[in-house]
Amino acid sequence: MAFYSEEEQTEDYLFKIVLIGDSAVGKSNLLARFARDEFYPNSKSTIGVEFQTQKMVIDRKEIKAQIWDTAGQERFRAVTSAYYRGAVGALVVYDISRRQTFDSIGRWLNELHTHSDMNVVTILVGNKSDLKDAREVSTAEGKALAETQGLFFMETSALDSSNVSTAFQTVVKEIYNILSRKVFLSQEHKKQDTAWMGNGKTVVLQGDGNHEADGQPRRSWCCSY
Repeated sequence: MAFYSEEEQTEDYLFKIVLIGDSAVGKSNLLARFARDEFYPNSKSTIGVEFQTQKMVIDRKEIKAQIWDTAGQERFRAVTSAYYRGAVGALVVYDISRRQTFDSIGRWLNELHTHSDMNVVTILVGNKSDLKDAREVSTAEGKALAETQGLFFMETSALDSSNVSTAFQTVVKEIYNILSRKVFLSQEHKKQDTAWMGNGKTVVLQGDGNHEADGQPRRSWCCSY
């Protein structure tokens, strides 16, 4: 997996990913560390929505991850809910040193599923793993919740960079894998729609292009082709 600057190339795919979780769990610093390798010890709460982009290459395909940082404060929830729509990936973040942020995860997952595709690729992130002496949520608890909800799981530290890039890359890679499988199924569907006639000519039966091989509507996993 390689990274490129904004100006170098035009992306093949654009994936919208949202960061959600309670206020002050470190969402903005996770994004700053991933996108710019920066950390702000005195960063203020995000007002509304901000986003950063990062380009990477997987299997020779250029992917632009557009990562949205949604404000965690309750008074902004009505504003940010619209920004979930179109998201194909999500990082649901809690602070390992504040149990109340872990207890909020169920609510955030419900909100995510209300405003986005139920199949959005999601990773549960226990941030601030550097605060070992202040830990209130064990790694085992985080893993157990992730397994129950069918999520990826990782503990990170925006302060010392631990697992930050890996967390984002895990989501992007899985989105790409799902997209690749859908493209493969679509190609197989087209092959099955080819009928051979007795005169040796091939007649291609045109499909509508919007359904998988099993006839189910195809979900869009990226924002541009």
